[in-house]
This record gives sequence, C-alpha cells and structure tokens, in this order.
Amino acid sequence: MWKEKPTGIKILWVWTIGTAAVLLTCVSRTRMRDMETLLNQPPQQQQQQHQQQQQKGISSVDHVMVDDSSSPSVDNIIRDD
Repeated sequence: MWKEKPTGIKILWVWTIGTAAVLLTCVSRTRMRDMETLLNQPPQQQQQQHQQQQQKGISSVDHVMVDDSSSPSVDNIIRDD
C-alpha cells in the first residue's frame, strides 16, 4: 500500500511527522529547563518570586469553584415527626 502512494504524498507525510517531532522536542526541552531552574533556585529566591506574583495578583494555587446547589441544605431536608 505504501508503495502505491505518489512520491509527493510520501514527502508530505515525512515532513509532517518530522515537524511534529521537532515541536514535541522543543516543548519538552523548554519544560525540562523550566523545571530545572525551579528546582535549582535557592528557597529565598522562590519566596521573593512568590511575593512578586502575589503583588501582581498572580496566584500559584489553582482555585476550584464548587456548585453547592446539589448538596442538601437545611431548607431541602424533609423530616418526619
């Protein structure tokens, strides 16, 4: 089946797969470099960065909104006396 494909299609597939490989390598290297700089920073620098982020309004903690409408409240409880 691969032998039946035109040469142009083969070249496009090689180009596409090669581009994807380069992009994945670039992203993984960037993330590894960022992680290494975070791990190699002295604790004092980390605290200073955290304080700067807080002053700018950037939080390093993810916030999750919870919908409490499905949980039973005092008004929704039916009691048999």
